[in-house]
Amino acid sequence: MSEAIPDSIARTLVDPSAYADERIHDAYAWLRANNPLGRAEVPGFDPFWVVTRHADILEISRQNALFHNGDRSTTLLRQVDDARIRKITGTPHFVRSLVQMDAPDHPKYRALTFKWFSPGSVKQLEADIRALARQEVDRMAMMGGACDFMAEVALGYPLHVIMTILGVPMADKARMLKLTQDIFGAQDGEQAEKNRKLEALPGFISRFLVKAFLADFTRYFMKIAKDRRANPQDDLASVIANAVIDGKLISDREATGYFTIVATAGHDTTSSSLAGGMAVLAQVPELLARLKADPTLIPAFVEEAIRWTSPVKTFMRSATEDTEFAGRRIAKGDWLMLCYASGNRDEAVFDDPFAFRLDRKPNKQLAFGYGAHVCIGQHLARLELRIMFEELIARLDSVAPDGAMRFTQSWFVNGPRTLPLRFTFS
Repeated sequence: MSEAIPDSIARTLVDPSAYADERIHDAYAWLRANNPLGRAEVPGFDPFWVVTRHADILEISRQNALFHNGDRSTTLLRQVDDARIRKITGTPHFVRSLVQMDAPDHPKYRALTFKWFSPGSVKQLEADIRALARQEVDRMAMMGGACDFMAEVALGYPLHVIMTILGVPMADKARMLKLTQDIFGAQDGEQAEKNRKLEALPGFISRFLVKAFLADFTRYFMKIAKDRRANPQDDLASVIANAVIDGKLISDREATGYFTIVATAGHDTTSSSLAGGMAVLAQVPELLARLKADPTLIPAFVEEAIRWTSPVKTFMRSATEDTEFAGRRIAKGDWLMLCYASGNRDEAVFDDPFAFRLDRKPNKQLAFGYGAHVCIGQHLARLELRIMFEELIARLDSVAPDGAMRFTQSWFVNGPRTLPLRFTFS
């Protein structure tokens, strides 16, 4: 079997708009059947291997010494963007967070906040999160029976939760939302247009503007860190600001990276899963009736919504040495794209993978990743989603689409962009 992926498929993989419709799933299905570990070569990008089978994604995720996160960008980048970031930071990464670390640093930094995100600690937040969910449901009930659920509910609720845990002032909610959109929405809508204009500028000007953006949110987070070092509180910001690694206080860059990954990854992915689950409720009326009759099915509904939406579509890793994997010769330094959305529709693992089903037991979805880099906030995300759907489903009498749902255009983090609904509450 040739290792080369057909040009049309390879171009689909790097087309952000393909992630907003079914074209990406058509491409993934073809790859799983015909070339599950193929090599994509597209002008403007470094070549990369495309990993589409569930089993292969898990195996690469297990082998953290062989497949690194930190040596190259963890998200697919055009060559021009990669070069710009390296000139600005001196590294392949815009920020350095847990995602961009390998051993020995990764386990040390992950341990700093591990207890905060453990099942036991997260469980203690249930009452506070339920109060926030009820506020959102009460507000939705006052919207006159129609809303854009993504913009008016799904975006705000997880952001409110993570800001509460982090200890960020609620007055900064708009700024935190913009930060998430600037980082995760680089290929979508208005942000994509801004980036295209940026690329058209002379190199030194574009680098200056990107550097100014990086400096702006570094100043923002370091102001918080400075306050927590002087006045530590019982919040996650104090843990990060006062963290000590190998006998030294965490650096400003790494503190900024930690703040950024908690504030952004803890928000955007949960918002997408929440909206994705709500879209299914609107499209399948009998599902709402079934969940109202038996709320014990809600955790299974949440797990299937996470699989169905798969907010993190891809992550990149790179080989640390020459190796053979799944019948391919991978060279040291080669880039590999782990396609989580493909793994979550793998016919070898999931019966009827394109159907939304509550009876997947166990549901082997890998939307949170796997191995040492499995999402540290997965238990919090599940809790947020379960509580919100418990509160919503208990009060919803009906819900239906009120226009076309549109998706964000991104090969990294992707989900509903608009979700217009009409509904009735009891």
